Amino acid sequence: MRRVLTALWCLILCAALPAGAADTPPEQLLAGLHFQTGKVTLPGGIATLDLPPHFRYLNPQDSHKLLVDGWGNPPGAPTLGMLLPTNVDPLGATGWGVIVSYERGGHVRDDDAGGIDYAELLAQLKDAVADNNTARREQGYAAITLIGWAEQPRYDAARHQLFWAKELHTEGSNENGLNYHIRVLGREGVLVLNAVAGMDQIAQVSSEMRNVTAFTDFTPGKRYADFDGKTDKLADYGLAALVAGAVAAKPGLFGKLVALMLAFKKVILVALAAGGAWLYYLLGRRAGSPAVRPVRSGSTPR
Repeated sequence: MRRVLTALWCLILCAALPAGAADTPPEQLLAGLHFQTGKVTLPGGIATLDLPPHFRYLNPQDSHKLLVDGWGNPPGAPTLGMLLPTNVDPLGATGWGVIVSYERGGHVRDDDAGGIDYAELLAQLKDAVADNNTARREQGYAAITLIGWAEQPRYDAARHQLFWAKELHTEGSNENGLNYHIRVLGREGVLVLNAVAGMDQIAQVSSEMRNVTAFTDFTPGKRYADFDGKTDKLADYGLAALVAGAVAAKPGLFGKLVALMLAFKKVILVALAAGGAWLYYLLGRRAGSPAVRPVRSGSTPR
C-alpha cells in the first residue's frame, strides 16, 4: 500500500506543479472578480448554496483566475467554484477559501465507517509523501512533510458527511499549512469541499466549514436518501478511499527553490476525489491491503 500511495502522490505532483508568477497586479485581479451572494445554484444544478452574509461565491471562471493568477497554481481540473469569507482579503496573508467540486462516480456506501484504521492510514500517507520528496527536490521544489491529522477523520452518519483535516509543512516555510476536507455523500456521487489555509487558522476554518455544510445542500432528487438501488450505480469504493484519495498541499513558501521566490502563495495539488479514490482502490486491490482498503458487504466497493 505504501507503493500505491507513493504512486498516487507522484501522479498528482507531476500533474500539478506550480506555474510561474502571475503578472496581474493584485488590485486589478480582485477588481475583475465577480462575487455572488445570497442563493446560488452550482453549475449543473447539483447543489444549492444559501450563503450567509459573511460568505461569497466565485463561479468556476473567476475561481480559476484566483487559483492560477492570484494563488500561483497551474491550470487544472475544473471546479464548481469557490467560497470565500467576505471579511478576508483573498490575496492577503490570512486569505483562505473553499474549493468546491463534484465527483459523479456513483453512490458511496458507508458500511466501512466504523472499521477504518485511521492511524495506519496516516502512517501510510506519511510514508508516501516522504518517498516523493526526492523527486520533488530533483525538480527544484521544496520537500513536504505530512505532520499528521489536524483533525482525525470522522463520519456524520446522520448527514452522510465525512470530515478530516491534515497539517503539512513545506521545507523553508515559517508556518504549517492546513488542508480541511469535507465530503458530502449524494445519490450519484460526492460533493467535495476543500479548504486551504494556514495551520494557525484551524479554529476559524473548522468552525466555518461546519457552517458551510449547513448552507450547502444537494438539490431534491440528488440527495443521499434519493438513491434507488434498482437503477443507480454503486461506487466501487468507500470512505477510506475518499480520505486516501484526497491529496492537497498547503499555503506557504512553495515556489521553485532555484527561483528563490519569497512570496507566500496558496498552492494546491488537487486530486479530485473520484480520480484519486479510483486509483487508490484499483492499485490497492492489486497490491492487496486489507487494513485500509474499503470493504462492504453485498457488492464490490467503489
